[in-house]
Amino acid sequence: MLYSLVKPILFSLDPELAHDISLEMLQQFHRVLPARRVDKPTRVMGLDFPNPVGLAAGLDKNGDYLDGLGKLGFGFIEVGSITPRAQPGNPKPRIFRLSRQQSLINRMGFNNYGVDHLLDQLGNKTRDFILGINIGKNLSTPVDQALADYCLGYEKVYTSADYITINISSPNTPGLRDLENEEALEALLAGISQLRARLEDKLQLYRPLAIKLSPDLEHQAIPSIADLLRKYSIDGLIATNTTVSRDGVQEHRQADENGGLSGAALRDKSRQLLIDFYQQLGDDIPIISVGGIDSAEEAKLRFELGAKLIQLYTGLIYRGPGLVNTIARSL
Repeated sequence: MLYSLVKPILFSLDPELAHDISLEMLQQFHRVLPARRVDKPTRVMGLDFPNPVGLAAGLDKNGDYLDGLGKLGFGFIEVGSITPRAQPGNPKPRIFRLSRQQSLINRMGFNNYGVDHLLDQLGNKTRDFILGINIGKNLSTPVDQALADYCLGYEKVYTSADYITINISSPNTPGLRDLENEEALEALLAGISQLRARLEDKLQLYRPLAIKLSPDLEHQAIPSIADLLRKYSIDGLIATNTTVSRDGVQEHRQADENGGLSGAALRDKSRQLLIDFYQQLGDDIPIISVGGIDSAEEAKLRFELGAKLIQLYTGLIYRGPGLVNTIARSL
């Protein structure tokens, strides 16, 4: 009810400004907010999730707002994408609302304060939700040297994350999606797997590894990617990132803005990628479904199609924070 009153004010502002104000307010008042989580425990990737409804990476890139976000009822929260070095991202404006289509276009470009800032924010705080850390490469790092950035980020966050996600699918870092090609992906997974084995041996600590893929993958690429995920014992697949397609929003005046499209307009592509990968992976590697989930009915469908967890982002912006527990209660 409160969000329905505040939403018109927020939607009258620039989208990025509204985003920042909302998170700052949530963080400032988190101490007086009641705990809202609906507990529906589920075990995925060897981790015990309080419920299967999570927050996708991108909303809290730097871990600055976890106290407030933790009060909204999520079973898990993924922060990032974080890069080894701080970077400003793309020039503003870089978020665009397509309200009639309940969608967004963003071209943020991995804007973040760097991995060391994130680790400072996390500190030794206790949490009652699962924390994922999503890592990427710096814009200034050539794609053929991306492994070094991913390994640096991976090693730094290893002990602070409950699970780690490799993001190779953002459309807003030039060349990043080239890492989804079979040869490049194998080289990346082989390098990270070697590092993972060394860290496990050294620290006697296991951290599940997930990979986030694009909805714009060619269908014929899916079987070979699935084989690589098995070969390198990847623990989870996040499907999907934003799309460069403009299906369903072509008539919108901002449809020609560069960036990734999320929200309701991504729904069909997200469902299809879930279906395609579940056909290949079955229950061997759990799939976290994200993209266009804005109702309890849609969430239920994703689980029926094979998802083990779901994540929210754009649906949360349009429907409000009550969506988290609405979905959790329905499961």
